[in-house]
Amino acid sequence: MVRFAALIALCLVVAGCGGSKSKPAKSSGGAESISSQAEIPAAMKGVPAKQLFGKAGAGSKQPAAAFGSYAKGCVAGAVQLPETGPTWQAMRLSRNRNWGHPETIDMLVKLSAKAAQQPGWSGLYIGDISQPRGGPMLTGHASHQMGLDADIWMLPPKRLNLSRSERENISSISLRRSKGAFTNDSWTRQHHEVIKAAAKDPRTARIFVFPGAKVQMCKDEKGDRAWLRKIRPWYGHHYHFHVRLKCPKGARGCVDQNPPPAGDGCADAQQWVNNILNPPPPPKDPPKVKPKPRRELTLADLPGQCSAVLQSR
Repeated sequence: MVRFAALIALCLVVAGCGGSKSKPAKSSGGAESISSQAEIPAAMKGVPAKQLFGKAGAGSKQPAAAFGSYAKGCVAGAVQLPETGPTWQAMRLSRNRNWGHPETIDMLVKLSAKAAQQPGWSGLYIGDISQPRGGPMLTGHASHQMGLDADIWMLPPKRLNLSRSERENISSISLRRSKGAFTNDSWTRQHHEVIKAAAKDPRTARIFVFPGAKVQMCKDEKGDRAWLRKIRPWYGHHYHFHVRLKCPKGARGCVDQNPPPAGDGCADAQQWVNNILNPPPPPKDPPKVKPKPRRELTLADLPGQCSAVLQSR
């Protein structure tokens, strides 16, 4: 039944349900048709890029392609994750951030079907993916700019018929204890298995979770441990885990993050935990010059293709 539901979900995505009537373009081979030399209109010059991309209400009518890097880029031909599917619901719909590269949407749909096989889980609550055309966001994330990042809530869905209002007001759950050094009583083997399934997808580059979760997974995993390399400890990430996909195969103009270090990364995660429990002393000679405030990105700071993506009708 779950397989059948997943197939229906994939058909819905390909058919463009959830607001898009046109069939989404495939992810490979389309980058050449989007010029990297697109001129920036005078009205857009010097304007914070987050304001320009934050106004886009739908994806561009271009072949699917990710341009730039995870924290300085954009996405052409993004697909909207349907608000509700057989094994998922998109959360915080008012943000209009349930858009992503077709590979990301496909991955999330398939992962949600696997999550629905876990006891007590009916699928996934999916948080922010990207804006319709990617780019810097008005609030929140520095990454999520190429449609290849997605936040998945730690809250196990009990039902998948939440109203728009409920999706704005319901909150996920925190799984951390002692500032992230350990998992709390809400952590389950099901969380382990869902994150493991995400990591084992060959398209996944890495997954960010709080340090205590990585250490717990290292302790509990008794089988093949190769996938643990993709699980990386990072600040926060105790209400959700963050999946980051690799640049799609054959993509041009998309910059991958460096691969994680060799090995399962468990010792590194344990060091994070040790530093939480026993913080290292501050440097003896801290820098006296305050760092300059980060400058707002403009369209000129992004890959040249992003101008064409933003101007596409």
